[in-house]
Amino acid sequence: MTDPSPLRFHVPVPASRPGEKPDFSHVVIPKAGSVQRPPVDVDPREIRDLAYSIIRVLDREGEAVGPWVPGLSKDELIRGLRHMLTLRAFDARMQMAQRQGKTSFYMQHTGEEAVSCAFRIALGKGDMNFPTYRQAGLLIAHDYPLVEMMCQIYSNERDPMKGRQLPVMYSSKENGFFSISGNLTTQYVQAVGWAMASAIKGDTKIAAAWVGDGSTAESDFHAALVFASTYKAPVVLNVVNNQWAISTFQGIARGGSGTFAARGLGFGIPALRVDGNDYLATYAVAQWAIERARRNLGPTLVEYVTYRAGAHSTSDDPSAYRPKHESDDWPLGDPIVRLKQHLITIGAWTEERHKQAEAEIMATVIAAQKEAESFGTLHAGGKPSSRDMFEDVYAELPPHLRRQRQQIGV
Repeated sequence: MTDPSPLRFHVPVPASRPGEKPDFSHVVIPKAGSVQRPPVDVDPREIRDLAYSIIRVLDREGEAVGPWVPGLSKDELIRGLRHMLTLRAFDARMQMAQRQGKTSFYMQHTGEEAVSCAFRIALGKGDMNFPTYRQAGLLIAHDYPLVEMMCQIYSNERDPMKGRQLPVMYSSKENGFFSISGNLTTQYVQAVGWAMASAIKGDTKIAAAWVGDGSTAESDFHAALVFASTYKAPVVLNVVNNQWAISTFQGIARGGSGTFAARGLGFGIPALRVDGNDYLATYAVAQWAIERARRNLGPTLVEYVTYRAGAHSTSDDPSAYRPKHESDDWPLGDPIVRLKQHLITIGAWTEERHKQAEAEIMATVIAAQKEAESFGTLHAGGKPSSRDMFEDVYAELPPHLRRQRQQIGV
């Protein structure tokens, strides 16, 4: 027997690094309209191939083709476009506000607007999202007040979270938006538990869980899949694969599974991959998965193939770990541009109307920003009162805290 070769430790590497030409040859993109649309009650074993393909509706010319074309009207599509434009304008103003020192922290959604905006309109009243910090579109597409969001970002006297959350970690029960956790993936097990409780009560509401690609490496992700598959929880398990975690490419968290959707196959969960920059495809897949949950057929794992065009946050410098112009070479394009082109193609939109809409929406966002700033910013104006420390914590304030509140006079 010959002496064995030394073992070698393997660390996955991205296709390109800073200073190199971006390379997306590993992203295999099927022709729009070419992927089958199975019945909602399909046996998961019959659609294993959907975990390795990408469901697409919009082709290169802006036409909607194939079995996944949803029944959205022109007005509904225009509304969806306006939601995405609002989120992008909101991002631009809040990013600028952070650079001006008006808030401590911000996280943009650039390039990912279609995922949350399209999913939200597929949900029903009372359904609950368990999101990450990059799904503000769930609120915007549900008409949550921009001023309220901005007041939280500014940590001012009108902050609905009263200073108890990071600026972008929103919470709204009325809007089906569970409190965001800064700890990765905790929301996955919470969503499955919430869905199980809904089923136990005989309710009609479903849950939706959200994580990024990096968070699939956390143990909570796998624990959630075990419970979801075992108890057929009425939940949609969303994975937003935007190609990058904070500073590591998606191959680190993906491991040898090939795709993130494929993670669901070992648990017997139907798994689909969808073009996350295609508003129509995203809506259609969301609708399919939501209907499956609503019909008591159990969970679905959905991977949205998209791209984080901006930095991870205002504390991040992506030029340190990825090519400078990588976002320009992303093969699935920009979700706003693609939906705009589709609307123009079907005669429901024009370039002139688009420019007008951009200007109108930016004016609305700026007006909301001025109103929010009238209540204060991080370093100027109104601040949350110290009395907020004592409120919304206990049903009945304990004696020692009552004494402390009296001592500081609030």
